[in-house]
Amino acid sequence: MPSTLPNLVTLLRILLIPLIVGIFYVPDDWLSFTGKNVAATAVFVFAAATDWLDGYLARALNQISAFGAFLDPVADKLVVVGALIVLLNLGRVDMVVALIIIGREIAISALREWMAKVGQSKSVAVAMIGKVKTVSQMIAIPLLLYHDDLFELVNGQWLGTILINVAAVLTVISMLYYLRRALPHASG
Repeated sequence: MPSTLPNLVTLLRILLIPLIVGIFYVPDDWLSFTGKNVAATAVFVFAAATDWLDGYLARALNQISAFGAFLDPVADKLVVVGALIVLLNLGRVDMVVALIIIGREIAISALREWMAKVGQSKSVAVAMIGKVKTVSQMIAIPLLLYHDDLFELVNGQWLGTILINVAAVLTVISMLYYLRRALPHASG
């Protein structure tokens, strides 16, 4: 049922996407450029935290649903894609990196849908390489949105760029992994 608390939390994550984007369209006299970076970072981190929260609530309240299982990864991908488009527009992420990550998300989503139709969804279940890729990009994106030094120790843009490039490499590796897992089922 779509109106369970976990599903509402997931829908909230989707509703936060226009806020992340819209922050950078607020006039500078309302919010400084640094303030925009901090606000967008905070909203993204909050959105990322809701990913953990909706799963926790679904398990704790025994409200796991097919709709939630569908909506949760869609929300995750939409948040990442929205943030990458903002970062691309701001010149903080390379176009090739953004295209690799976004393209992989579309391709693997389609692959998972197809594999489910042929009864082989477990063949393309989330693997450890995909989890490491996700962690890398979920640390990189807030650093790139923040775009400033962290505690005057580390340049956030520099570290974010390294991590988003690592995520792009892991994205290609994980896509090849999933395609290899699906290949035996492609002859039908």
